[in-house]
Amino acid sequence: MVVFFTKDQVAYFFNESQYYRLKYVGIAIGVFAFFVILKKIFAKYVFKIILRFVDKTRFNTDTKIVAAFQKPVTNFFEVLGFYFGFKILTMADIPISIIFIDKMFSSAVIILICWGLCNLSGESSLLFERMHKAYDIKVDKILFPFISKTVTLVIIALAITIIAEKWGYNIQGFVTGLGLGGLAFALAAKDAAANVIAGIFIILDKPFSIGDWVNCDGLEGTIEDISFRTTKIRTIDHALISVPNSKLANEPVTNFSRRGNRRVSFNLELNYKTSREKLQICVDEIRRAIENHEQINKEDILVVFDKLNADSLDVFVCFFTKTAKYDEYLKIKEDINFNIAEILQQEEVLTAFPSRNIYVESLPTRSKEEDLIFIGEDEKQDISIDDLDKDNVKGNAKVNEKDDNK
Repeated sequence: MVVFFTKDQVAYFFNESQYYRLKYVGIAIGVFAFFVILKKIFAKYVFKIILRFVDKTRFNTDTKIVAAFQKPVTNFFEVLGFYFGFKILTMADIPISIIFIDKMFSSAVIILICWGLCNLSGESSLLFERMHKAYDIKVDKILFPFISKTVTLVIIALAITIIAEKWGYNIQGFVTGLGLGGLAFALAAKDAAANVIAGIFIILDKPFSIGDWVNCDGLEGTIEDISFRTTKIRTIDHALISVPNSKLANEPVTNFSRRGNRRVSFNLELNYKTSREKLQICVDEIRRAIENHEQINKEDILVVFDKLNADSLDVFVCFFTKTAKYDEYLKIKEDINFNIAEILQQEEVLTAFPSRNIYVESLPTRSKEEDLIFIGEDEKQDISIDDLDKDNVKGNAKVNEKDDNK
């Protein structure tokens, strides 16, 4: 510090040449600060005015375009600040290459444009859906995210190619190198390639779409997203599972959302003490209750006395709901169950429960003393002595066992 503040050093630092450079450095910093302030003003005031103006138009597309390019345009002011700042520094004989500055500026502009187009392609699913509704274009909604991701990858690839050419890289040689290494790459990434091809087949065959409820090899849930490699399924417990497209393409897929209704089928097991008249009344009343329900298809209703089971009289009930939504299906099923319970209660009919009756045709003749059974110490047992003798004496004998050897 002492050496610096000597007369010669201070004079050298504040000579005309150094003052000239410092002046341009200050101007460059001031220009950059001006563009940063201009960015904040544009983002806070000007952009809101533009959005307010485009919101008044009939079409929503211009609003989406303006929103997609909001951040790239505001960041463009910083890029201009850097560009003009470095241009000013070159005027102060600071060793900065003008060609390098121009390449950096053009590369930054390309990146900003790519950024805005990628944001717009992310909204492409919304735009395609609006086109589908407005112009009745028959495009399945499963294509929307797939096309969006494809457009995004194409935009990024084009941006990288243009920037590489700006910096003097030979793109043709790079592509040729990819072609020579294509075989090794394909062998190394054969599973990924199989998933991509399977994803294309899913798009073409359309076995399911986004939002459909499907079941594949025990995995059941709602389709949330379909990408090049995987399909994301949200299960009933809200877990998100990524399934390779090749698995969905090679395994049977049950699409519950494609059906127009749901089937309800069960056996109503009634007690064997139910009379024929009561059984017939229950069958007719249950059929009538199902037919009168508004959310049940009237054409496919089956309520029949099906079979004589081992311990029950089985009434087979089968019908189809008009909705395929799971919560509505459960509500309809609950209504029918309440109606059946009310019918059985009104007719005083009991449902059966698992039971077994044992019938003994005859027992050998024994005396009451022989009927005493001693099991173990300090235990009690109730023994029925019905029909134990020839005179059919009926009663109950309670025996306390005292000793095993008696």
